[in-house]
Amino acid sequence: MVKIMNQDYLMINNSTNTVENVVTWGGNPDTWQPPQGYTMLVQATTPAMVWGLNQDATDWILVEQTGAGTVGFTWDGTVCTTNEPKPQEPPQPITQGTQTL
Repeated sequence: MVKIMNQDYLMINNSTNTVENVVTWGGNPDTWQPPQGYTMLVQATTPAMVWGLNQDATDWILVEQTGAGTVGFTWDGTVCTTNEPKPQEPPQPITQGTQTL
């Protein structure tokens, strides 16, 4: 007998393409069936676009991070995208050493 390991799944509403919930499930439809009209994706392997710093750490950009999708993200059939607005605070400058006054 093969034991199915539980893992977190993104519950994506097919009407709105929005992640409505994250559930822990073994993926076996004999133990639980997701509601009709939902796509179930393994959270840990699903790519997501989230806010991160650009290469020179001067601005926030959307970067792909596998496993970062969560409730509120939108799904385009390939990748989830955050629903959070772009951070407004400027990134802190990178410094080396310390400075005394």
